[in-house]
Amino acid sequence: MKILILGAGNLLLSDEGFGVHFIRHLEKNYKLPGNVELFDAGTMGIMVTHKIEEADRVYIIDVINADGKPGTCLRYSKEDFMLKQIPVKMSPHQIGIQEMLLVSEMRGHCPKQLYLLGVIPESTGPGNELSSVLQKSLVHLAKDLVNELGGTAL
Repeated sequence: MKILILGAGNLLLSDEGFGVHFIRHLEKNYKLPGNVELFDAGTMGIMVTHKIEEADRVYIIDVINADGKPGTCLRYSKEDFMLKQIPVKMSPHQIGIQEMLLVSEMRGHCPKQLYLLGVIPESTGPGNELSSVLQKSLVHLAKDLVNELGGTAL
């Protein structure tokens, strides 16, 4: 089973860059099984369709606009995407994810398993570092996902 961990975000808008920081953290600190690919999608949005269609299981890591405390991580499944039950889109790179999945489904290339691991941001203002709240969330979420996938710390 090919697994893709896709980090989305804009590194110039503090917590908005969460997904990209997440991928970099995994690369520096963990060894993942050979069937797991890490991909920094930045703000490419729908331009990453090909990467998603190549995988059997996909984890999209991003910030979301949802009620709750900054740093809270919410997990959504493929069914939540297809039923449009995810929170409001926060940024341009999220435009078209649901539509892209529907097109992939019609083409017969949609991954069997897809999850959004969305974190509520504290700040999306200018800045190239995560808030301390999201930095802590990143460490915890990375450890949990690595454990789920059978990876190890370096």
